[in-house]
Order: sequence, then structure tokens, then C-alpha cells
Amino acid sequence: MDEEYDAIVLGTGLKECILSGMLSVSGKKVLHIDRNKYYGGESASICPLEELFSKFGAPAPDESYGRGRDWNVDLIPKFLMANGQLVKLLIHTGVTRYLEFKSVEGSYVYKGGKISKVPVDQKEALASDLMGMFEKRRFRNFLIYVQDFQEQDPRTWKDFDPNTSNMQGLYEKFGLDKNTQDFTGHALALYRDDEYLEQPAIQTIRRIKLYSDSLARYGKSPYLYPMYGLGELPQGFARLSAIYGGTYMLDKPIDEIVLGEAGRVVGVKSGNEIAKCKQVYCDPSYVPDRVRKKGKVIRCICLMDHPIANTKDALSTQIIIPQKQVGRNSDIYVSMVSYTHQVAAKGWFIAMVSTTVETDNPEVEIKPGLELLGTIRQKFVSISDYYEPTDDGLQSQIFISQSYDATTHFETTCLDVLDIFKRGTGEEFDFSKIKHELGDEEQ
Repeated sequence: MDEEYDAIVLGTGLKECILSGMLSVSGKKVLHIDRNKYYGGESASICPLEELFSKFGAPAPDESYGRGRDWNVDLIPKFLMANGQLVKLLIHTGVTRYLEFKSVEGSYVYKGGKISKVPVDQKEALASDLMGMFEKRRFRNFLIYVQDFQEQDPRTWKDFDPNTSNMQGLYEKFGLDKNTQDFTGHALALYRDDEYLEQPAIQTIRRIKLYSDSLARYGKSPYLYPMYGLGELPQGFARLSAIYGGTYMLDKPIDEIVLGEAGRVVGVKSGNEIAKCKQVYCDPSYVPDRVRKKGKVIRCICLMDHPIANTKDALSTQIIIPQKQVGRNSDIYVSMVSYTHQVAAKGWFIAMVSTTVETDNPEVEIKPGLELLGTIRQKFVSISDYYEPTDDGLQSQIFISQSYDATTHFETTCLDVLDIFKRGTGEEFDFSKIKHELGDEEQ
């Protein structure tokens, strides 16, 4: 370990593995270390099934669950937006060579105690049971506006400047009611709260366009999920980093991040060895003194032998319960995958219900999500602290990711990764450069 590295990455959570791949591809000399023997950190996939039961202190599963080896259960499942940042990253960095994806069959939103398909085009708007007849027409006009909108062509803005006017103003321009605003902001634009209403409308327009562009690629929903679960993603980025000269060490304890003059990082100590470096990238668990607790997230993994009712027997789906529908300040997320993704034995389904904790009784908070699932054969509840770094890392050159939030999609994860990359390198990640460098034979 006597070489000097541009960057040392600590932890093999998904964010750290993506960063390691991006840094390696950008020409940095990277050493990637994890104290665990496995990839994934807190976002790992658990296999076999017996290991999941034992992790949560439950008696071993009976034989009705099939072979334990047929299960790959993600502790923090998240869907990828088909046209989103992470898929672009996977394609541009060549990681798709190691992974196979399957589209998620349904995307639903909760209103008044039942779920409805998220309407994303004019036809679906008119057929949706989320709105009355006149509201459908108004929403249809709103969707046409968003679809025709082009940032470079102010004529498509229709006397509304989305850069200076807020989203609330755009909703009002089309006369959309609070209920329609609710599912548009939370199930289409995927915001976690209503602060976006006061922000420039351009941001929400981009998000809705991303949703509809992603949907257009595969048809049933805008989401994708990797075969064999998310555990394949960190390993894919690890391979990518290795191709570009990155070095990996698992099962390596980290004793200290060594600081030099002016509190700047100079290396990482493990036992008697010190690896020298200019920067460190890590998850919050490696630097407890440099993060603050922002809140808690509750997640409930549910094993079921049937699909979710009212989803046309979809073998995979996402349901968003907007906060206002259940008198909360945070949305509740439900995701479900199944044996078709090679993550469960034949005929079995894995659902996850998650939200940001707001009370002293978190399990009651996820009840609306659990009630949608029907009979649950086995559930595992975990409550984790949500951490964020206390500074931007520029002085110490230690760049820390945030904990994983309650969302069941990857958009917030990607924003965090791209933000860390920019802070660490001083520049935006150049997607185009990578594709060019990989050459035709590598794409």
C-alpha cells in the first residue's frame, strides 16, 4: 500500500462504487477499500434466503419458500428510470455489458384509499379515474404543453417563463386542482415534498419529461430493475473501475483517515500500513464525526405468494402514496419485484414499503402501504438513521455521501453522486467523453 493514489474510496455501497467507476474512467488512480467481505454495504443484496431470516432474527424459512439460493433480496431496493441519470451512466461507462435489466410492469399512485395507474399521456389522462371529466381535459392540456415544451424555443413556452415563474403558477395557468397537483408532483415529477411548488417551473417540467421519455422506451412503466437484484450494480461498477486501473480490497479494516497540514487528508491507515492519497470518498459510517443525523427511514421487506391487488396481476410495480393522501409530511413508497427478476423462488414476490419517520411509532406510519399488499407471509422491519455530511469536503478533501432515502427510485441517489463528483473534481461529469473513450467495440 505504499503507492500514492488520487483518490481512496471507502465502502462498496452503490454510491461509492459508482463514484469509483466515474473517477477511474476520468483518469484518476483509485484505491477502493471496504471493511466488509461483500459488496453493497447497506444497499447489499442478501442470498440465500436463510441469511435474510437470520439477519432479522427470524426462525428459518420452511420449504414452501423454495430453494434459498433462488432468492436475492435487496435491503434497499430502488428502480432505475429508463432514461434517467443512472442508466445514462451505465450505458456511457459500459457497465451494461455486465448487467441485464427487465422493465417494471406498473406505476401507480394512491388516492382516497385505492390505487390508480399514473396517467402520463393524453389518452391515459382522459381514461384516468383520478379526476373528474373537466379536470381530465385541463390535465390533458397541461400534458400536451409539457410534451411540446422545448427549452431552446420560447415560442413553446406559451407566454409563461418557466425560468422565472414557479410551478404553482404553471398549475394555476391550467386551472389544475390540488389533487391533480398532488399526483403530478409526487408520482410523475417524483418530488418528496411540496417545496418544488415555489421553485422555477422548469425543474418540474424536466422531471415530467424524463418520466414520459422513460415510459416511451419500454411502455409499461418508466422503471427498470436489474436481473438478480441491485447487488449486481456495485460489482458492475467495480469491474469498470478495475478495467480503468482501479484497485479493490475487501475485508480490509480502516483504522484512521490521516490528516496533514490544515486538516487536509493525506492517507488512510489500516493496521500498520498507510495508503497515501489526495482525496477520500466514503459513506457516513466511515466518518461519524463529519456527519449529522437528519432523520430516520423505516423499511419493511414483505415476502408474498401473490401479486398486489388492482395492478392487473403485475409481476413488478411501484406505488407512490402522496403525503397529503394520508395526512403526512412525507410520501410512502411501495415497490414490488418477483421471481421474473430472478430475485425470488418461482411464484414468490418481494415488496418493500418505506417512508421517512415522523412519529414515535414508525410501523403505524407505513400501514397504508402494507394494507395495499394483502396477505404477507413474512415481513422484516428495519429503521435506519439518515445522515448527511456537515460540510462540502473542499477543505479536508473528504467527500461524504448521504444515507439512502426512503424513495424507491434512483433519481435522488444519482443527484447525490453527481454532486459529490463535482465537488471532488471541480467539474461536471462528462458523459460524452466516456462513450468516445470506450470505442465502438466496447459499447
